[in-house]
Formats: sequence, C-alpha cells, structure tokens
Amino acid sequence: MRDIYLDNAATTPCDPRVMAVMAPLFVEEFGNPHSTSHIFGLRAAGAVETARAQVAALIGADPREIVFVSGATEANNLAIKGAARHRLRHGDGRRRVITVATEHKCVLESVRDLAAEGFDPVILPVGRDGVLDPDLLREALATPSALVSVMAANNETGVLQDIGALAQIARESGALFHSDMAQAAGKIPIDVGALDIDMASLSAHKLYGPKGVGALYVRRKPRVRLEPLFSGGGQERGMRSGTLPAALVAGFGKAAEIAEASLADEAERLTALRDALIEALHERQAPVAVNGAKARLPGIVSLRFLGTSALAIMASAPEVAMSVGSACSSAAIEPSYVLTAMGLSVEEAAESLRLSPGRFTSPADIARAAEVLACAAQRVRGQQAARMTA
Repeated sequence: MRDIYLDNAATTPCDPRVMAVMAPLFVEEFGNPHSTSHIFGLRAAGAVETARAQVAALIGADPREIVFVSGATEANNLAIKGAARHRLRHGDGRRRVITVATEHKCVLESVRDLAAEGFDPVILPVGRDGVLDPDLLREALATPSALVSVMAANNETGVLQDIGALAQIARESGALFHSDMAQAAGKIPIDVGALDIDMASLSAHKLYGPKGVGALYVRRKPRVRLEPLFSGGGQERGMRSGTLPAALVAGFGKAAEIAEASLADEAERLTALRDALIEALHERQAPVAVNGAKARLPGIVSLRFLGTSALAIMASAPEVAMSVGSACSSAAIEPSYVLTAMGLSVEEAAESLRLSPGRFTSPADIARAAEVLACAAQRVRGQQAARMTA
C-alpha cells in the first residue's frame, strides 16, 4: 500500500498541469526574459507577464503590483526590512516594527534583525486560540510605528487572523501593513484591495507550483516604497534585481490560475477530509484535541494526541507523512514555539502533530491514515505504560 502524504503545509506536489507549462521553458523557450531584443527573450518575457497577471488575479491585485522573488522567505524579508529602511532613509521618525509571536521564523527574525539598525521590535502575544487581540495591536500602535506584519493563516495550526480589521487599525495609526499569505493564498478567497493592505507575501510551492519562486504584492495606490535587499540590474521595478527564472515563474502563474478556478470546491473538499480524519480518530478511540480557533484553513489541523508523544507516533507510523510543526523548524528538538506561544505547556506541545491533506489526498487516504495513527498512538501509550511500570 502506498505511503500517505499529509504534509501539504510544508510543501505541495507540483501539479501535472503546472509541469506541462514549465517544461518548454526549460528546453525550447529558454530565453532570458530580460533580453527582449530577440524572439527568444520576448517569448520568455511574455510567459512571465502572463504569470504576473495570473498571480495578481488570485489575490485581487493589479499585475503591476506583483514582484517576483525566490519565495515567501525573501518576500517577507523584502517587505519588512525594505519598508522600514525606506522610511528611515527618508526621514520618517517611526522606529517601531510590530509582529506576532506565532509568525513564521523568517518574519520574526526579520523584525528582530532590525533592532541592530535602531528599530524597536515588538512581538505581540496571542490567546490560547492563536488569535491576536485587536486591542493589543491598538496599544502597541500608541507608539508611532513604521510597520505591522501579521500572517493571514498560521502554517502550523491553520488559524486565521482577521486581516481586514487589523489592517484598518494599522492604517488609522499611519503604519504600513504586511501579511504573510503563503499558506492562505489559493486556499481561501483573498482580495488585497478589499482588505486594504500594503504588502503580501506568496509562495508557489504552497499551492502546487514549483519550489524556488514566490511573489510580493506591493501596493501602487497609495504607492508603497521599499529599499531593495541587494544591488543589481534593477529588475522587478528596481525592487528585486536578478534574472527571473521564467519556467518557475510560469509554473507559479499556472498554479495560481488553477487554484483560483477551484477555490470554493477545493476548500469544501479539504474541510470534509480534515473533519473526517478527526471523526475517524475519535471513532477509533484515539483521544485527540484540536489546537487553535475554529476559524482555520481547510487543509491544516494541529492535533494533540493526549498523553502520547507526537515524535513517538511519527516513528511508529512512518507510512504517514506528517510533522510536529513548521518545516523551517523541523530540525529543532524543542516543541513548537507556535504552540507554546499559544499557551500550551511544553508537554502539550510535544503531544501535537500537524496534519495537512491536499489536492491529491483521497477519502481512502484519510481513512487509512486514521487507522494507522490510532494504532500507532495505542502502541506508544502501551510502551509508555510499560516503561512506567518497569
């Protein structure tokens, strides 16, 4: 029987339709998209601009507001550091940069890095449900602030923040608002105009596109200005120098187009799979609890296997691909910082697994995964009991 992949929050498989778009750009249409003096470059440039429009359509943006980068980590660094540094360089006295304790590591570290440049990093706590209290943001913004960064959907728990409401609070104070939307884009409807945000980060490999490419939405009206992270030829409107990987960009565009077309149906299907998994575990008498608020992404659930080591369950169920937290922190021995920031004890966090079905997960996969996990949890509890009585 095949292995079961339930780690789509870490990365998704590349959709065959995406592969079909990319393949010619690796071999036949191999031109440099910035060499537009000949047909090879023009064709590559056309593929890039088609992708720009496709990515923009996914989030309700203007194609001119999409800056292609290497992934969400670079996009987050560019948004946070670029916006803060531009304000500083142009005489803005705001030094406070605000984010949330459950953000992705690249956001937290970007904010902390700015302390060495004279900025004031503020990391706000969340409640047990993983949601940021808007009043805490208002209090933090009482000090003039350059930027607020809050992710739309958490990469470990799937918990959703009220981005529209938080962005409004930031705007009223004069702060820019950025959101890491790597997990949310292509999973839930997003309209950056309606949300009234300034910047948003996206990643292709979270929505069945290739690894190595992402995008930063940068608002044009009113215009948001950024200092680039590095020097070069001034591509991407001067914000991100370097030759664009046309094949990867085109794949990103196709992935965005597919995600937009199937958004509602896929969300309904993933919600059903997620709920079926939890129900099946309960039916098999595997005591589990869900971490985080009820408002979550369709395809991510953080489950606490009560009284059972999550790492031991993973070792006992190698045929199911899952994780104990963010892929960026998977080498860490300590329990998930996201879960402990939500108020879970170290022991509770150590009992928690992230499971994330995806586009190619079947109901049969879910049923088998539930059986495997329930049996693994029972074995682990038995082993733990035996050690305690030995």
